[in-house]
Amino acid sequence: MAHKASELELIKLSKRYGQVTAVDAIDLSIPSGSYCCLLGPSGCGKTSTLRMIAGHETASDGDILLGDRNITLLPAAERGTAMMFQSYALFPHLSVLDNVAFSLKMKGVPTAERHGRAQALLERVAMGQYARRKPSELSGGQQQRVALARALITEPRVLLLDEPLSALDPFLRIRMRAELKRWQSELGFSFVHVTHSQEEAMALADQVVVMNAGRIEQVATPHTLFNAPASEFVARFIGGHNVLEAGGQKISVRADRMRLARTAPTEGASVAAQVAAVEYQGTYVLVELAHAAISEFSVVVPEQEFFAAPWQAGESVHVSWASADAHALA
Repeated sequence: MAHKASELELIKLSKRYGQVTAVDAIDLSIPSGSYCCLLGPSGCGKTSTLRMIAGHETASDGDILLGDRNITLLPAAERGTAMMFQSYALFPHLSVLDNVAFSLKMKGVPTAERHGRAQALLERVAMGQYARRKPSELSGGQQQRVALARALITEPRVLLLDEPLSALDPFLRIRMRAELKRWQSELGFSFVHVTHSQEEAMALADQVVVMNAGRIEQVATPHTLFNAPASEFVARFIGGHNVLEAGGQKISVRADRMRLARTAPTEGASVAAQVAAVEYQGTYVLVELAHAAISEFSVVVPEQEFFAAPWQAGESVHVSWASADAHALA
């Protein structure tokens, strides 16, 4: 399948529902051939953004450019995008083959040709042998592959995925995550994937776009996002960070970069706290701490280190960190 890769650009894009602004004049450039995750809590505007790119919602203001075309007002079928829905939205009465071939049927492509192309795509997603089955005879992971094949048959320049893994059990979710990443790499065009799972975004994306209340808080690689969150919201939302005041400024420090001790350290930054709870996580132990001025305070302690001198709830503790591990927040 030959695809012409194209950069996707959103310029001052807004979506209003009556008095409510769901997406607030966002600017975003998604390089061609990249895996982009729109990440944020429910109601942050990520799904509205995806649906405007797809043409399933009309933009209130702004522009959507795909390559050298302004697609803002084009019908969904003429944009060069394809959408893969959370529910997969397969037709229950059609076979897997006819589900995949459906958009070609609507375009008047002859039966033999559309079935040939649909079968080839089913082979590509390891579903060739299930062509004659109905969706109800498939597992969740198999239905997802059919939905992917159906989206790909239109030869999109950008594939849009709306929470595509949320209906799967945790084990299958991790497996399908790896498959999505592989397919994007093989196909070579952009995937734009909406999720509220930080772990999913970190595992999949070249570019993570963190959204909050209709605006973009930060656009970065997963590595940069985790090591240099731009704001308190980002640090708290992606998790694994403690946000606190130190030296007159607000900082974040990764929970795995903090150290616990029973005596106050003689150098470096530290705070006194109390152990609130201890959670064994296998390779590490999560020690949750209580401090009057620091909410959601926890430290990750390697398993071996923890069991050499275990902490108990109620113990007093000194928490320290190296200045190089403190990241200033905007």
